[in-house]
Amino acid sequence: MSIAPDRLSPDQDDFYNTLIQAHEGLSEAQSHAMNARLILLMANRIGDLAVLTDLIETARSYADD
Repeated sequence: MSIAPDRLSPDQDDFYNTLIQAHEGLSEAQSHAMNARLILLMANRIGDLAVLTDLIETARSYADD
């Protein structure tokens, strides 16, 4: 999968700041747990296994670099 065109503009910085603020005051374990819950909530919202699989493979490909 190629990275999709930016659909957050002009709000991408606001999203990033909100995400970072949500982690403030959390332990590393709490932060990881929150990320896992957020991923599952977003996956439920997307609701398409093929799209989710493609996104996982794309994200994983960055870890292999």
